[in-house]
Amino acid sequence: MSRLYDTAEPSLVDEELLQKAVEEQGPQDQAGQIAKEEGMQYDEVSQLRLDYKNILKIDHLWQFTSLTKLQLDNNIIEKIEGLGRLTNLKWLDLSFNNIEGIEGLDTLVKLEDLSLCNNRISVIENMDTLLNLHVLSIGNNFLAQLENVIYLRKFKNLRTLNLAGNPICKEDRYKIFVAAYLPELVYLDFRLLDEQTREQAFGKYQYAIEEMRHNEAQERRAMDARQEQEDELQLHRDAFVELLNGPYLFDSMYADDAEAAKLAYLPGVSVLLETYPSPYSSHLVALCVQVFEIGLAQRGRREDEVKSFFDCSREAVDDNQQRAAQIAADFEKARRQVRHGTVAFKVMSRRDAANDIIKDFERNISDMVAGFIEVCRDLENHHHEKLLEIAVATLERVAKNELEEDMPDDVRMLFVDKDTVINAVSASHDTHLMKIDNREDELMTSCNSWMSALMKSVQDEEVKRNRKRISEIHNYIDYVRDQLDEMQHEHH
Repeated sequence: MSRLYDTAEPSLVDEELLQKAVEEQGPQDQAGQIAKEEGMQYDEVSQLRLDYKNILKIDHLWQFTSLTKLQLDNNIIEKIEGLGRLTNLKWLDLSFNNIEGIEGLDTLVKLEDLSLCNNRISVIENMDTLLNLHVLSIGNNFLAQLENVIYLRKFKNLRTLNLAGNPICKEDRYKIFVAAYLPELVYLDFRLLDEQTREQAFGKYQYAIEEMRHNEAQERRAMDARQEQEDELQLHRDAFVELLNGPYLFDSMYADDAEAAKLAYLPGVSVLLETYPSPYSSHLVALCVQVFEIGLAQRGRREDEVKSFFDCSREAVDDNQQRAAQIAADFEKARRQVRHGTVAFKVMSRRDAANDIIKDFERNISDMVAGFIEVCRDLENHHHEKLLEIAVATLERVAKNELEEDMPDDVRMLFVDKDTVINAVSASHDTHLMKIDNREDELMTSCNSWMSALMKSVQDEEVKRNRKRISEIHNYIDYVRDQLDEMQHEHH
C-alpha cells in the first residue's frame, strides 16, 4: 500500500539532484546547451520530475515558483512539506510514498489534480483552500470512515474521485453514499456514475441531504457576509485609511483626553461636537470620514500612477525591441560587422529611461502621501481653532456675568483666568495631535512599505530584463562571429 524503504541511502533534495533533473528534462539542443552555460533559472521551470529518486524529505524547492506540474511519486516521503512557495502548481503527484497525513497544501490554491494514492493516509483533511480541485486520487490508503467523504462537498469543481482500495470501499452503501453526498461527481474509482445510481442515492439520503444543504446555505451566507466585511476592510487597508470611516480615531483621541469631558459642556460646543453614537462624539468624526474618502480617492490616483508607469514601461520595452529587431534585420540584410557598442548602448538607454520613470513615479506617490497628511492636520487644527474661539467667548461671558448655562463646578474652575482655559484647550489639542501623529506614523509606514516593495519589484524586474537582453546580444554576437568565421573559411 506504500513504498518500502530501499536498501540504498535515502536521497537528499540538494542542488546536484535538482540541477541534474532540470537538465535532463530541459531542451537538449543548442538552447539547452546555452541554458546550461548561463546557469539554470529554477524560477522559469514549469514542470519537474523527481520520481523514483528514493527521496525521504521534500526540500529546497522554494525557487521553483513557476512550477505547474510536479512529480514526487515512488519515493519514501513521510510528510508533505516544503511546497508552500509553489503557488502556481496545478498538478501534483505524491503517490506511492509513506505519507501518513494530508498537510502543507494550504498555499497551493491553483491545484487541480492531486494524487495521494498508495500512502498511509487515514483521514481526508487540511485541504480547505484547494477549491479548484478537479481530480483527487487517494486510493489504496487507510480511509476507514465513510462519513469522512462528506468533507469533499466543499470542492464544487471536483469531478473525478478515486477511493479504490480503502477500507470504506468494503461497505455495502459505499457507492450510494458517495453519489448522494457528492452530486457533482462524474467519475468514481475510474467508472462513470450512472443516473440509476444517482437516483437511488437521492432516494435513500434525500432528507439528510436537504438538511445538510439548508445548514450549508446558512453557513455560506454568514461566510459571504464575513468575506464582504473583510474585502471592505482590505480595500481600506490598501488605501491606508482603515478604521477612519467612523468614530475609531475619535475614540482613541478622547480616551486619554482628561479635558475633553469638561470642554464638552461649553456653550456652543454642542454644535461643534455633533452627536454620533455618544454624547462626546466630535465633529471630528465627520472630518475623519472626509479624510477616509480622500484616502480612497488617493488610492484611485495611486492606481492610475501605477498603470501609467507600467504603460510607459511597456512602451519603452516595445520600442527597444523594435529597434533591436531592426538593427538585427539591417545587419542580416547587409551582412556587415555587428556593432556591439551600438546595441549595448541602446540597452543601457532603455535602463536609464526606466530609472527616470521610476523616479517620477516615486515623486508623484510621495506628493500624494504628503497631501493626505496635510489634510489630516488641517482638519484637526480647524477643530482646535473653533474650540478655542468658543472657550475664549465663554470666558468673556463668565467675566461679564452673562453666562446663563449651567455647568459643573469643575468646568467653571477652568474659567478662573484666561491661562487656565487656554491651557485646557491646548492640552486637549496636544492629545489629539499625538494620536494623529501616531496614525500618521502608521500610515507612512504602510505607504512607504508598499512603495518600497513596488519599487523593488519593478527594479528587480528591470535588472533581470536588462541582463537577459545583454545575454541575448552576446549570444547573437557569438552567432554572427561564427557565421563570419565560416564565411572566411569558405573564401580561403
